[in-house]
Amino acid sequence: MIYLNGHPNDDGTRRTVADALALLDLAPDARGVAVAIDGEVVPRAGWETFAIPDGAHVEVLTAMQGG
Repeated sequence: MIYLNGHPNDDGTRRTVADALALLDLAPDARGVAVAIDGEVVPRAGWETFAIPDGAHVEVLTAMQGG
């Protein structure tokens, strides 16, 4: 199980960062997106291959415009 933006997600599969983004309907090449796993930022270059460990807390942040 992983925690994706604070919510448990457990379907029994191992996930990469790109897989987690797909759960949120975000493409790996989406602009203005940042990902942290257990408080450590994961560089975009590793999103397709970085395996998320079991029990990890994954935070996906998106930039928004406005004021």
